Amino acid sequence: MTKNKKIIQFILIFIGLILIISTYYFYPKFIKKKIAEEKTILTEEAQIDETIINTFENIEYKGIYNFVNPFSVNSEEAYILAENPDVLYMTNMKVSINMNDGRIIVVKSDSGKYNKVTYDCFFIDNVKATDGDTVVFSENLDLLATEDSAHIYNDVFLTNDKGSLRADKVDYNFETKYYKVSMFDNTKVKIKLIR
Repeated sequence: MTKNKKIIQFILIFIGLILIISTYYFYPKFIKKKIAEEKTILTEEAQIDETIINTFENIEYKGIYNFVNPFSVNSEEAYILAENPDVLYMTNMKVSINMNDGRIIVVKSDSGKYNKVTYDCFFIDNVKATDGDTVVFSENLDLLATEDSAHIYNDVFLTNDKGSLRADKVDYNFETKYYKVSMFDNTKVKIKLIR
């Protein structure tokens, strides 16, 4: 055999040994490591999911507010957490309340919470509320059945046929039908009245 053929055979045997060692020693270790990483990810996801006890799609709750006003709460998706099963966390939340004076109040938001026991609703992000005459836009709105009021805050814009206003916070009392308008700091509330 010539010297070149012996070198080529030696290289081929060396490559064969590397392939055999890789196949039976390194590859199983690599697979075990990958499986361990996947188990860790699944365990972390399972720990997060353990706090959620129920999930729902396209739900609707109906009830009667203040013994005379029927209402409905709708959501595309919702879930309940184990630590507080009375509260539903919702996406694309919508509430309709039929008031005894004939008004229908509709409030929509990107997300929110609904307490099934107290009927309190907390709207978050891109909130729009209307009763047909008045339209309110804000980032947050707390509709509190326990207080018979609504707290609207963070970038509030209210408009109706009498004018419009911009403020940080507006409190509305359903019994008296009065608004309390305020700012978080000393800046002035911007109101535009139409005569």
